[in-house]
Amino acid sequence: MIHLIRSCFFLLFLLFSAVSCNSKQDNKSSISVTIQPQRYFAEKIVGDKLKVNTIVPAGTSPETYDPTPSQMIALGKSILYFKVGYLGFENAWGKTLEKNNIDVPLINTSDNINLIENSGYTFEIGEHNHHNGHNHKGVDPHIWSSPKSALIMAKNMLDALVVADVENQKLYRDNFLELEKEILATDKKITDLLENVAVKSFIIYHPALGYFARDYNLTQYSIEFEGKSPSPQQLKEMIDFAQKQGINTIFVQKGFDIKNAESLAKEVGASIFSIDPLSYNWSEELIKIAEILSENE
Repeated sequence: MIHLIRSCFFLLFLLFSAVSCNSKQDNKSSISVTIQPQRYFAEKIVGDKLKVNTIVPAGTSPETYDPTPSQMIALGKSILYFKVGYLGFENAWGKTLEKNNIDVPLINTSDNINLIENSGYTFEIGEHNHHNGHNHKGVDPHIWSSPKSALIMAKNMLDALVVADVENQKLYRDNFLELEKEILATDKKITDLLENVAVKSFIIYHPALGYFARDYNLTQYSIEFEGKSPSPQQLKEMIDFAQKQGINTIFVQKGFDIKNAESLAKEVGASIFSIDPLSYNWSEELIKIAEILSENE
């Protein structure tokens, strides 16, 4: 009998401890971001002072994603929401998110960045004007693909955080200085890798490297045509174009159909590389892309 009573008390203690831990975790202030690279910057700045909720999970597209009810609840509990600006998800859900979370300040991390209009560069293929990507309301949203833009994103986060959480502003400023060093070191590493690259152009399935290309004097060409897979005619025109330009690198992001890229690579004699511009390991991924471009000559 005594053993049974002790067992019951032990189980009650475990239950109370679990509830207590969950309550402490739930009571911890949080911020929300749209994508994984933002979470990387945010966690570097806030350390363990704030939870960071990511609305678009890893492995899903920020162009078409629909948030779950639990994510909407988490956003509503946040002290700040940092959006990238102009992503398909944000364009579709922006007004709803603002309307349903009037007490959560929405910070546009694209502010003060020199944005690429009309989804980046345009080039002529036959009778078509082939735009390298979706028309994201006239703006290329992939600002995190360049360390130069990423540093501005992170500074926009810092400026909002030190106002929203004054008590911890010194910690946030100190952490930001460390993040700034990392971003600048990433920029230098990429600059050194790409300084003497012979082929200054590459092909990518979805045009996610527009800012990377612009800031390192490269040109990206997209397999997508107005956000859709190319027709056989458009693919043939791209093959002819790539051959003339001597393009030998094709990037395909995780989750995208590789068939058109394989056809293109076979005809052009180019190599295909899988990349993940939405990776949480933001710096590693950009350096990997630069290494591919520097080595695949």
